[in-house]
Amino acid sequence: MFAAVVGAIFGSFLNVVAYRLPRGESLSRPRSRCPQCQTAIRPYDNVPVLSWLALRGRCRDCRAPISARYPLVEAVTGLLCALVVMAKGPDVDALPGLVLVLLLVPITLIDLDHQIIPNKLTLLGAIVALPLVYLADSGALVEHLIAGAAGAMFFFLALLAYPRGMGMGDVKLAGVLGLFLGAAVAPAIFIALVCGTLVGVAVMAVKGAAEGRKTKVPFGPFLAFGAVVALFAGDAMVDWYLTTFL
Repeated sequence: MFAAVVGAIFGSFLNVVAYRLPRGESLSRPRSRCPQCQTAIRPYDNVPVLSWLALRGRCRDCRAPISARYPLVEAVTGLLCALVVMAKGPDVDALPGLVLVLLLVPITLIDLDHQIIPNKLTLLGAIVALPLVYLADSGALVEHLIAGAAGAMFFFLALLAYPRGMGMGDVKLAGVLGLFLGAAVAPAIFIALVCGTLVGVAVMAVKGAAEGRKTKVPFGPFLAFGAVVALFAGDAMVDWYLTTFL
């Protein structure tokens, strides 16, 4: 419960990151405001999820609607943090998973909105990943370094082969995922590719093959989804593959 509450609070801040970071705005100033009337949001109206429900999704002052995305992001972030703690335990073993989740949320939102993955977020992930992995399991450091290099190289080669398919942001994100997940980055990438392919096929089915191929679909959210699945089940998937086929 504590992880869920703290995660929801972080989720509120991640909404700010997702909105302001790609616009080059400060993450701390000015205070959050209603986008319609520009009134600063009062502290008691900024309680994650609960304030949105109490206000029935509207600004207290001008009654303009407030997107349901904000409480949804807060709730999902809180849920993911709680699941990480449940899966890894309430100790340092949970730190890499918690930080990874908190990075993936704004990366997903920004890529959906702007089709970019900010270097500031992937650089932050690359900087903090290895110290966190060392704290959780110092013996796994080499594995995670290799996985980070392999994940980035895999998508870099894909970028060279098909430049229109993805961007350097996806390459950097795959490398960061390898640093956090270790060998579990393999199922994360596999899941992302399968989901991306299915969505691409669906888009072409709706718009037609010619028009569908021109439609840009951000790949970062698929990588994020694959990473979350791998965070909880990736090691088991790798073990199953090794024992079954090798």
